[in-house]
Amino acid sequence: MNMALFDRLSTAQADLLVAFVPSEGELPASTAWIDENANGQVTQLRDSGVFKGGLAQTLLLPGVSQAFAQAVLLVGTGKETALSDMQARKVIAAVAAQIKTLPFPSVAIANDELAVKNRSASDVLTLVAQWVNEGFYNFLGFKKDDAEKVTKVSTIQLQGTDEAALAIGTATAKGSAFARQLGNLPGNVCTPSYLASQAQQLGEDYSIGVELLDEAKMEEVGMECLLSVGRGSAEPSYLIVMHYRGGDEGDAPHVLLGKGITFDTGGISLKPGPKMDEMKYDMCGAASVFGTMKAICELKPKVNFTAVIAAAENMPSSCATKPGDVVKTLSGQTVEILNTDAEGRLVLCDALTYIERFKPKSVVDIATLTGACVVALGSVNSGMYANNDDLAVELKTASQASADKIWQMPLDEEYQQQLDSNFADIGNIGGPEAGSVTAACFLSRFTGSYSWAHLDIAGTAWSGGAAKGASGRPVALLTRYLLNK
Repeated sequence: MNMALFDRLSTAQADLLVAFVPSEGELPASTAWIDENANGQVTQLRDSGVFKGGLAQTLLLPGVSQAFAQAVLLVGTGKETALSDMQARKVIAAVAAQIKTLPFPSVAIANDELAVKNRSASDVLTLVAQWVNEGFYNFLGFKKDDAEKVTKVSTIQLQGTDEAALAIGTATAKGSAFARQLGNLPGNVCTPSYLASQAQQLGEDYSIGVELLDEAKMEEVGMECLLSVGRGSAEPSYLIVMHYRGGDEGDAPHVLLGKGITFDTGGISLKPGPKMDEMKYDMCGAASVFGTMKAICELKPKVNFTAVIAAAENMPSSCATKPGDVVKTLSGQTVEILNTDAEGRLVLCDALTYIERFKPKSVVDIATLTGACVVALGSVNSGMYANNDDLAVELKTASQASADKIWQMPLDEEYQQQLDSNFADIGNIGGPEAGSVTAACFLSRFTGSYSWAHLDIAGTAWSGGAAKGASGRPVALLTRYLLNK
């Protein structure tokens, strides 16, 4: 979809105009201009109560005037003079839901009239560009009526002059859509080999370096812990590495590491059957890293960035790793696998050690790691752990800028004792208490040589039930984090 900018609504060339209407007080300038050219219809509708301007309420006015577009979409912003991020997102979601079903090829949105608390006009422009595009996402390819879902909209014009802000929002949305598409694919399509092929395709599309470590190479390197997870599957495991080099030659890269368990049955420690279909989303950490790489490649910032994906399928079979097995990690530490369903930390720990060879400036791993994080934070905030206060602050700053929420969790030394094992250097679970914390403590044992943070996105990466689908989070956060570098 083509995204463009316009200065004033009166100069926009579009089939449909989108204007915002508060439930009380003066109309914004663009809406007042429409009202004037439409013989006061907007004022009449609000005063009569037909359209009250409630938050995210919409009303289509067709053929209001030959002086401008074929139709106007009125969108309510409620009583607040400035909206919260959540309220603004709800309003833009309503806009996208309406316009993608309408027969108008071009749309102009008067987003300068949308006031958001603690946000500049450029910030709002970035977020509107991102959220409108995300609202157009459809998972296509598996239903016979998918062709009917394709929108008629080809161009969306947003109000503003900041081309960089528009570019960030648009590229972030592309990255988010890529992450959502990978996450939503069924496990029989999106395998570790498929993720490897997607990395190769990104390499061709954007001329970035791609390395694929197959099982033989990982065996040679000594990544026995990662390999143990995929032992029960017919699908081969991979360590996938992508290098974007936009910074100075020789500068150490910032590394993002994604958990890529393309389907998680729990292995021998088998999960309950209900909702097991959602375990195709256990690779959403990897998907978010793919999405961030796409966004960064679109924006071309001056930063060196390496993306690493630890990809495997966790299945039960006669070859599968068993509870009580002891495996050696690439770091030399041994792990007693007390529960094969705590497999994410097993693939990540070897990858975290492998990353040392890049001498990274920072490392952030992203993983749908624990149900305990969902219990603690729900679906609002991703859990964030860090061994470096400066890195934690940088991620919080990027979170605020991108409206992609995180909450810092504790990483106190006292939690480490829960991982003690009688038979190995470390156990892969720490008991029922503080499950998300002890999972992060496990990972921290492999990050002593660099600044590291861990994002547990188990509660934010996808939604279940009737709205089941990948969210694309935290692509916006990660993209902004790297841009800030």
